[in-house]
Amino acid sequence: MSILPNVLYREADYWVVNKPAGMSFHAEGQEIGFMQWMHEQYPDQTFYPVHRLDKITSGLILLAKNKQAAQKFGLMFEQHLVTKFYLAISAKKPKKKQGSIKGGMQQGRRGSWMLNQTSENLAHTQFFSTPIKPGLRLFLLKPKTGKTHQLRVALKSLGAPILGDVRYGGEECDRGYLHAFQLSFEWLGEAKIYQFIPDFGEVFNMIEPVMQEAGFSTPNELVWPK
Repeated sequence: MSILPNVLYREADYWVVNKPAGMSFHAEGQEIGFMQWMHEQYPDQTFYPVHRLDKITSGLILLAKNKQAAQKFGLMFEQHLVTKFYLAISAKKPKKKQGSIKGGMQQGRRGSWMLNQTSENLAHTQFFSTPIKPGLRLFLLKPKTGKTHQLRVALKSLGAPILGDVRYGGEECDRGYLHAFQLSFEWLGEAKIYQFIPDFGEVFNMIEPVMQEAGFSTPNELVWPK
C-alpha cells in the first residue's frame, strides 16, 4: 500500500512516480508536498515537474530530469501528445454508462468548479464504466483536455460523483477514488506505455478482475466514444 510516493521507472530523461492519494503536489503549511518529498529523498537529483495531480488523486506523475526534457514534455502536454487514462469509482448510478462529457469549466465558490453549456474554457472527457458490485461502479476516463478538477466535475455532472470526493458530492470514504492509471507517449522515436494499478484503498482492491473483464487493462485498444 502506498502512503508515500514510490518511484516506478527511472529513465535518463525522466522518472515516473506514483503519488499517493491525500498528498498535495506542493507543500501546504506544515504538510509536506510531493515535490518537497522527492527533493528531500533524492537530494542529488534534479526534477522538473511537467504536470500535476490533485491532492485526492493518486497515480502516475512524470518528472523531467533536465531542462530540455522538461521543455519537450511541456510542448507534448500542450499538444495533447501525452495520453492519460484514469480510474475512478462512484457509489452513484450515472446518467449514462459510457460516452463523452463536454462543457465549459466555470469557477464556483471556494475553489470549486462547475460545468456549463458554453465552449469557453472547454473541458472534454471520454469515459466507459462497468459495475464492480451493486452500488459501486468503476469508470475508465480519458481526458482530452487538462482543466483543473476536470474529471471530478465531469463525474459530478453525470450524477455519479467520485467516492471520497466530498467537495463534489461524493460519499466520505477511506480515500478519494481517482487514480492516474496510465500514461502513453512517444519518446525518442519509441512508444512508451506506463501503467500502475492503485494499491491503496479498500474499494480499489476489488477492481483487477473487473478491469480485465471490461477491457480496461488495455485502454489504448478500446474504441472510444466521440
